[in-house]
Amino acid sequence: MTAQAAKKTAIVLFNLGGPDGPEAVEPFLFNLFSDPAIIGVPQPFRWLIAKLVSRRRAPVAREIYAELGGGSPIVPLTQAQAGALEAALAGGESEVRCFLAMRYWHPFAHEAAAAAKAWGASELVLLPLYPQYSTTTTESSLCDWERAAARAGLAVPARAVCCYPTEEGFVAGYTALLRAAIGEAGGHEGWRVLFSAHGLPKKVIDRGDPYQAQVEQSCAAIVARLGVEGLDWVTCYQSRVGPLEWIGPSTDDEVRRAGREGKSLIVLPVAFVSEHSETLVELDKEYAHLAKESGVPAYIRVPALGTEPHFIEGLARLVRAAQASETILCPEDAAGHVCTKDAGLKTIR
Repeated sequence: MTAQAAKKTAIVLFNLGGPDGPEAVEPFLFNLFSDPAIIGVPQPFRWLIAKLVSRRRAPVAREIYAELGGGSPIVPLTQAQAGALEAALAGGESEVRCFLAMRYWHPFAHEAAAAAKAWGASELVLLPLYPQYSTTTTESSLCDWERAAARAGLAVPARAVCCYPTEEGFVAGYTALLRAAIGEAGGHEGWRVLFSAHGLPKKVIDRGDPYQAQVEQSCAAIVARLGVEGLDWVTCYQSRVGPLEWIGPSTDDEVRRAGREGKSLIVLPVAFVSEHSETLVELDKEYAHLAKESGVPAYIRVPALGTEPHFIEGLARLVRAAQASETILCPEDAAGHVCTKDAGLKTIR
């Protein structure tokens, strides 16, 4: 009698992606700005805007990526996270393999769907590497996956994790890294912690997007776990572009304020789980330079989580919980976790 074949679980890791070389910068930007979740105008106007903006911004973006060796490190860093997650899940009831689905550059969702089908996946766990939910990131990636899976003919059960802003491993991982930075600083006296997250136009939040509320929950959870009495900390938002009003306070304004007040800074990229241009260039170079210009006495940047063990174990817990769930895994807790039932997330079938 033949033994039953082991179940094969494909874990799809979503992130925004990044250009892998100078020639990919403009098409990467075009893909970004042609996403209706980013620019919500109808076609063909969205196509025209994306073409114009990507062409205009490409030269500056190439200079930014040149500082990183010509391209973004996000894919190899996500591959390392995938390997660590596979190891954390090894020995379970099913065979597990991770597949990368980047939103705006290779490997795209349709490439991940085709690879998962060729592997013979019998179930899917969709795991965004965005701890805090937003229509501009999580929902965009999950909707993109629906189209890609249909295109690939990948008709197997799929469960999605929508968000995990206060998940124990995510919080413990950043708490450990923050504690190390405070140790490097010689204590928290005279220092302010800036929890810096990618910003969004205020109108996106006003439409009911829970991202800002979830970012604030993440920061509060990390501070509570750290347990340092009298810690001076602020939640702020970086990467503002364009003429629209964005959520605040902005990271650059907070850097300048710290300079005026003679405060040293520890900066933690609370919405990012891997290094990329917004951490390695914007935080490490542009804001560090601004801090020096503004009279900030000292500046320390907490690294992104990467393969930090608490974080990887947290992702493994999310995968196991999703496997046991009937539908989208949307954690709620007594602290008033804002979940996507209020954000209109489509059911993943």
